[in-house]
Amino acid sequence: MEVILLEKVENLGNLGDRVKVRPGYGRNYLLPQGKATIASPENIERFEQRRAELEKAAADALQAAEARREKLDGITVTITANAGEEGKLFGSIGAGEIAQALSDASGVEVEKREVRMPEGPLRNTGEHELHLHLHTDLEAAVTVVVAGE
Repeated sequence: MEVILLEKVENLGNLGDRVKVRPGYGRNYLLPQGKATIASPENIERFEQRRAELEKAAADALQAAEARREKLDGITVTITANAGEEGKLFGSIGAGEIAQALSDASGVEVEKREVRMPEGPLRNTGEHELHLHLHTDLEAAVTVVVAGE
């Protein structure tokens, strides 16, 4: 299936690229999310007419993400949780709790889906370095300190 990307998609292409994707990926993700349209002659012509508008929207989104990154990059938040004597938590701290703590500390809204936790939820006390995926081109590094009660 050949599609035209209406915005930059990570590991796929930039705005306006014509790419071949598997039908399921296009039909179930790209088309419903509004990230792409089928590459028919009518859609290609319609895209070319809207190209400037879409490029401006992409530039605005990047600028907004950059402003959020300036406020969030390098911030440190402390989260307290019940922990045993050895520093192991009774439970875990997930992306939702971290996003809420960052939003409260910085005044910038952080969504749960933006928090990248490659090793899964935090289960030990101490300092943890995490990244926020604010835009396909931008990430911010934050430090989460988990303190035991």
